[in-house]
Amino acid sequence: MSQIAAPGKECSTTSAAGCRLSISIALCTYQGGRYLHEQLESLLAQSRLPDEIVAFDDVSKDDTLEQLNTFAARAFKRGIKVSVYHNPSNLGYVKNFTQALLATQGDVIFLCDQDDIWHPDKLAKFAEEFARRPNLLMLHSDADLVDAAGERLDRTVFSAFEVSAEEIRAIHRGNAFKVLLKRNVATGATMAIRGSVLAHGFEVPQGWIHDEWLAMLAATQGVVDCLEEATIDYRQHENNQVGVRPRGFIERVRGGGISRAAFMARLLVRTESLVDQAKTGKVHLDETLMLMVSERLKHAQLRAHLPENFAFRTVAVMREYMSGRSALFSNGIRSALTDLTKIGR
Repeated sequence: MSQIAAPGKECSTTSAAGCRLSISIALCTYQGGRYLHEQLESLLAQSRLPDEIVAFDDVSKDDTLEQLNTFAARAFKRGIKVSVYHNPSNLGYVKNFTQALLATQGDVIFLCDQDDIWHPDKLAKFAEEFARRPNLLMLHSDADLVDAAGERLDRTVFSAFEVSAEEIRAIHRGNAFKVLLKRNVATGATMAIRGSVLAHGFEVPQGWIHDEWLAMLAATQGVVDCLEEATIDYRQHENNQVGVRPRGFIERVRGGGISRAAFMARLLVRTESLVDQAKTGKVHLDETLMLMVSERLKHAQLRAHLPENFAFRTVAVMREYMSGRSALFSNGIRSALTDLTKIGR
């Protein structure tokens, strides 16, 4: 590990006059040399610079580590504390991000991929929201999709994921947990959390990805919200660990990429993990939220274990649709039809 500590230290609370929230960035890299330079430059181009950057490299064989160390020296001159770690063995992006998040010390922590480009006012806009709203625990935003060369694709993450106006309104109203229980709409590369979310540790349960679980964890503890504007250029290329590729109608119907059975099995595991986290006290769910999760589990179990016999399956699907759970936790009639035909998801 190499570390460069910036001179001086800012106050890390907004409670005293002249103080401001400290900002940390958790950056994870693996074979990122091709795009890393642009991302690092965008961090230094922020109108509100971060106080700390913690970078964990997952055993890259290219010049990623060299770029990080060169950047650390430059960032130090701008008053930024930089720590660069090199894993002894490859952990994978979920575990790598987990350790990076836990190594940060800021009041507000941003997740950072190696291949995007942050808009110059991203940190300032997020910091303003967190300072203005003491109960805000997690904030995410939209993102402009760009190709490998950085050219705009004329779509955003919200549009590609078909995030509805109603889902956004629900998040603004304080109902992020309900939205996230149905599906994840928060992209880690656009996400920032208050450091207090990690006060009792952070361990990603089975079936979850780090940013999905981080959003859910924050939603169980307090307020989660979103900015409807794009704050980064989200690069799409052949080596994305988790990317966004708009799918056509036929591909959506067929399910794309992952089999229906595997997709439903993963949703079931995720919901079971959430229930287990609540029962063991690792997350706190009040009676209303626990009832919602229990209903979500029933829905996941039904969709993962549909009867093979078409007549029996029709009865099961119709009962599920009439219960209202298909609309609450899936796509209503469209999901019911895919369950009947077992085509798509």
